[in-house]
Amino acid sequence: MTPQSELELKKFVVPEFIFGSGSLDLAGRYARNFGLRKVLLVTDPGVRRAGWTERVSESLINAGISYEVFDRISPNPRAAEVMAGAEVYRATECQGIVAVGGGSPMDCAKGIGIVSSNRRSILSYEGVDQVLLPGPPLICIPTTAGSSADVSQFAIITDEREKRKIAIISKTLVPDISLLDPLPLTTMDAELTVDTGLDALCHAIEAYVSNASSPMTDLHALQAIHLLVSSLPDAVTAPDALSIRYRTMLGSLHAGLAFSNASLGAVHAMAHSLGGLLDLAHGRCNALLLEHVAAYNYDAAPERYDAIGRSLGAAPCGVGHDERRSHIQNTIASFRRSLGVGVTLSNLGVTGCDLSDLALRALNDPCMATNPRRPTHREVEMIYASAL
Repeated sequence: MTPQSELELKKFVVPEFIFGSGSLDLAGRYARNFGLRKVLLVTDPGVRRAGWTERVSESLINAGISYEVFDRISPNPRAAEVMAGAEVYRATECQGIVAVGGGSPMDCAKGIGIVSSNRRSILSYEGVDQVLLPGPPLICIPTTAGSSADVSQFAIITDEREKRKIAIISKTLVPDISLLDPLPLTTMDAELTVDTGLDALCHAIEAYVSNASSPMTDLHALQAIHLLVSSLPDAVTAPDALSIRYRTMLGSLHAGLAFSNASLGAVHAMAHSLGGLLDLAHGRCNALLLEHVAAYNYDAAPERYDAIGRSLGAAPCGVGHDERRSHIQNTIASFRRSLGVGVTLSNLGVTGCDLSDLALRALNDPCMATNPRRPTHREVEMIYASAL
């Protein structure tokens, strides 16, 4: 990993956000502040069953804002769903978007916004800075602590025809305001809590070792690691404890501010490949790959991984380079297993026959560009194989 000068130019993009209990009830006020009369309320069936969509709709009604609900969204949002949402937005003459949910509704909402403004297929915006016109006003209200789509300039959309995920990265995808309330997190089950929490931890670790990291992103990344490692186990055992949910949401926020500006790496590139080809849960894929990518990357950024190890409680003294690498890998694995994630990629249906295609897709993912070490096709295959 090439050392960077502290004087090197860096850009830091962050949305306006309101953090704290009761913030989700401000949706109507902010929609009115944007001068909106009607919004598309983007959510999913699970969030509706939990009651959070209705809670936000009441806020809109109280502010005199009418709305149309769009909830036909898969766990890995598909291009066809984005295009369908954009058609609903146009047909019902909405003027802005309110997204309530986890990463899937928020990413879909971002896609609907840019399609509504730019009038092309969502798949045509793949890559970095390919969006010409910003979307309409976007208010995000996360109901999980993991994706950080509420503060990031990323959207991940599935191309169902080609069975791949595309990454769209543009400052036009940064929400206009995010309302970060820990209360909706109390209805997450244990599995969703773990998967999204480990996704956030992966965001922080990858941002810290990214070759686009900076002193600003480093602060957020390390604080995220500390918050998530210390609070995630308690969030699983005491799901109704609002103070603990607050800490996991704060950890996710710090992780999002870090990775949105430093980007990610091989874990996410490889997880996107898995999710696109086999339609697997994104957070679970990240969790199973993280320790193996850390072992592969260690030689390119040993000081940074050692700092991560200290944040994880792995700080062996008087041992050599190889021992430190193994210790950090084992510590990540132990933390994952302590949260009940003991499966492998094989358990999720991945086979050796999938590895070559998966590696090719991962190498073409934009997140691979900021990995501290540039892998070959064979090396990516070997990382996948180690996680089988």
